[in-house]
Amino acid sequence: MAALPKIDELVTAAKADGMKALALTDNGNLYGAVEFYKACKRDGIKPIIGVDAYVAMRGRLDKQAGIDNRRFRLILLAKNAVGYKHLIKLVTAAHLEGFYYKPRVDKNLLRELKDGLIVTSGCLQGEISRAIMQRKTDHAHALVREYLDIFGKDHFYFE
Repeated sequence: MAALPKIDELVTAAKADGMKALALTDNGNLYGAVEFYKACKRDGIKPIIGVDAYVAMRGRLDKQAGIDNRRFRLILLAKNAVGYKHLIKLVTAAHLEGFYYKPRVDKNLLRELKDGLIVTSGCLQGEISRAIMQRKTDHAHALVREYLDIFGKDHFYFE
């Protein structure tokens, strides 16, 4: 599949491969969520709505040049209707309050809106991955504990 497939093509390919569920994680937004949901439902596939979120290194309200233009990535998936509503709130706050080069959330907001979410550690641009690549294992362990504290062991997974 190409890097940016059209939603109908993605769902059709998933159905042809016998997939029972499929996730969509737009970068920092939910623009494709409704179209994706409808296409999955049409083809009998369970839609999993998510966001590839940008997490501010400090707080989402911090916007200092040379510091706050850096951010981490984190995958947020809606487990249920509550999670979907929380994704909407997170994306809205990221754009209206946290936007600095990219729409950003922060850990305080994630703590507040964690219910109904399944979270993965993110790609190589995730906070834990970066600590590991920089050989900061003590920091990586501390981050794992922090994310487990925020989301719980049944809602946080490693990519």
